[in-house]
Formats: sequence, C-alpha cells, structure tokens
Amino acid sequence: MTSRREFIQIVPLAGAALFTGRSAMAAPVDEKDPQAVALGYVADAAKADKAKYKQFVAGSHCGNCALFQGKPTDATGNCPLFAGKQVNNKGWCSAWAKKA
Repeated sequence: MTSRREFIQIVPLAGAALFTGRSAMAAPVDEKDPQAVALGYVADAAKADKAKYKQFVAGSHCGNCALFQGKPTDATGNCPLFAGKQVNNKGWCSAWAKKA
C-alpha cells in the first residue's frame, strides 16, 4: 500500500503521461471519411485529383498549409478541419491555404 505522500508524487506524473500519450495516439485521417471525401483529402498530394480541384497548386501539401498545426518537419499534424485526427504532412485537401 502506498502512503498519501507517495500517491501525491505519482499523480502528476501519471497525468502528464496520459496527456502526452493521448496526443501521440491520434488516429490518422482516413481518405474514405465523409469529411475527407467532401474536402478531397488525400494522404499524398501527388494523388490529388487535379482535374476536379482546379485550385490545386503544384508543391502544395498539408505541411505548408496555414491550417496545419504541426512543425513543417513533422510527419503528421493536427488540422482543425479533422478534429481529433491527424493529417499527413504530404497530404492535401481543397481547403489548402498558403502558410504566411
């Protein structure tokens, strides 16, 4: 049995572990997800339907989009359009907007 003092020392560490683990375990966006289909999301920008999405710009991808909430070097990152899921850095969707 642990003492109250030991318990108080362990609780903040356990909370930090849960918080960091939860963000690292976010599911990737599935290209078949209804939101992804509606936005034309693809995990690889090279596979974007350039005929359907005339606004596609060569070289555009999630990593250089204003909505991407990760570092440019991260393989995946959060996007407010796909809450609770992560987009691929090299992905693309029709909501792409050039990062300032």
